[in-house]
Amino acid sequence: MNIDAEIVSRKTSWSNWAGNQRAEDVSLFRPRTEEQLQKIVRHAVASNKRVKAVGSGHSFTAIGIAEEILVDLSNYDAVVSVDKARNTVTAQAGIQLSKLNQVLHQNGLAMQNLGDIAYQTIAGAISTSTHGTGINFTGIANQVTALRMVLADSSVVDCSLDSNAELFNCARVGLGALGLISTVTLQLVPAFNLKVIEEPMRVDELLTNLDRHVSENDHFEFFWVPHTGWALTKRNNRTTDAVQPMSRLSHWYSKTLMENYAFGAVCLLGRAKPSLIPKLAKALPSSGRNEYCDASYKIFASKRIVKFYEMEYAIPREACVEALNRVRRMVSDSGFFLNFPVEVRFTAPDEIPLSTASNRESAYIAVHIYKGMNYVPYFKEVESIMNSYQGRPHWGKLHFQNAQTLAPRYPQWDVFQGVRNLVDPNRVFSNRYTEIVLGK
Repeated sequence: MNIDAEIVSRKTSWSNWAGNQRAEDVSLFRPRTEEQLQKIVRHAVASNKRVKAVGSGHSFTAIGIAEEILVDLSNYDAVVSVDKARNTVTAQAGIQLSKLNQVLHQNGLAMQNLGDIAYQTIAGAISTSTHGTGINFTGIANQVTALRMVLADSSVVDCSLDSNAELFNCARVGLGALGLISTVTLQLVPAFNLKVIEEPMRVDELLTNLDRHVSENDHFEFFWVPHTGWALTKRNNRTTDAVQPMSRLSHWYSKTLMENYAFGAVCLLGRAKPSLIPKLAKALPSSGRNEYCDASYKIFASKRIVKFYEMEYAIPREACVEALNRVRRMVSDSGFFLNFPVEVRFTAPDEIPLSTASNRESAYIAVHIYKGMNYVPYFKEVESIMNSYQGRPHWGKLHFQNAQTLAPRYPQWDVFQGVRNLVDPNRVFSNRYTEIVLGK
C-alpha cells in the first residue's frame, strides 16, 4: 500500500518521559493531515498490524506503547478554529496543552480547569482521564464537546452529545482503544486570573477541617510530606484582581531552584543513602507562605524537571481522610523512605464511562517515587488501601489492576466494552496494556 513518503520513518525506538516504558523496532509515522491518519490505519489493517498514537509520552503506564506501528502526533498540533461567540476551540489531537493555552489566552479564553502538567497533548490528557482539582469542576475530558475520530475501517466520524453520542461518551476517556482522535473541540470560559496562597499546615489540623478547605476554595490541593506532620497546601481562587505575579527572582527561587533543582539534589542524595530521607524531608515544610496572582493557565501547571514514577487513585471524596491516614500509618510502620510528597486533589463527578470520576465525587491520592528507585513495594501497599474504596487508577499512571478487578468499579463498564466491540472488533488499536486493563 502506498503511504506518503513524508510521514514514514525508519524503524525506531521510543521511550516515555520517565524512561520506564520503551518500544523497540517499531514503524514510526508522523502525520500532518487527517487524510494521512486514514492512510496509516488502512496500511495497518492491510498489513495485519496494530496502531498506537503517542503525544508527549507523559504517561507512566504502557498505554502508549506501540508494538508495531507508532503514530507520533507532534506534527499534528494546529489550532483549527476558535469560536469566540460560543467560547469553543477545535484543535488537532497532538497539540500540547502549553501551546493551546497560550493561543486561548491571546483570544481572551481559557480552559476552566487543568492538571498540573502542561506538556501533555490534548488527546493524551483526555484519553487517560487527566484532571485538576476543584470540587465544582470535572476533569479535562468533560470539557470536550465534540471529537473527530479515525476508526478501524479508516472512516472519519464526527461525534458529540447530538451525534454518535455513545461513541462520543466513551471516546472522551478512550485509552486510545477506540480509534485515532483527529480533532478535539472544547467548551471554554472567558480568561480569568487565579489568586494563589501556598503555605504549610499541620496535617492533622488540615484533615480535621478538610471539608471546609475543599468547599471554600475553587481549587484546593495539598501535599503531605512523609516522615513529617506537615502538609504543603495550595489554594487557587478565581478573582477579578489584576495580575500580581511573583517577581522573576522569587519565581526562579521558589519554582525553579527550590521545587526542581534543590529538590532534585535532595532526591539524588536520598537515592544514594535512603536513611537520610526522613531528615531531608523536614526541609520541605520550611518554604513559608507565598501569595500571588496570575493568569489561570500559568497557575494550574507547574514546571517539572525532576523525573519520577507515579501512581494515582480516585476514591469517593468522603473516604479521603480515612484513606490518607491509613497511608500515613502504613508509611510509618513499613520502613519505607520516601522523598516525594503525597498529593491530594478533588473533583466533581461526571458521566463518562471510564473516567476516574464517573458517577461519583472524587478525591485523588497520588504517590511518587524518584526515578531509578524501586517503586513496586510502596505502590502495591498504597494500592491495597485504595482497593478498599473501589479505587480507580489514573489510566496513565502506574498500577497493578486488570480487567477483572476494574470492571466492578465503573458503572458503565459494559457500555464502553460494547462500543469497543462495535468500532474495533479486530483490536487494531490495542496493545498489551489495553489487553490487560480492558480485556482482549
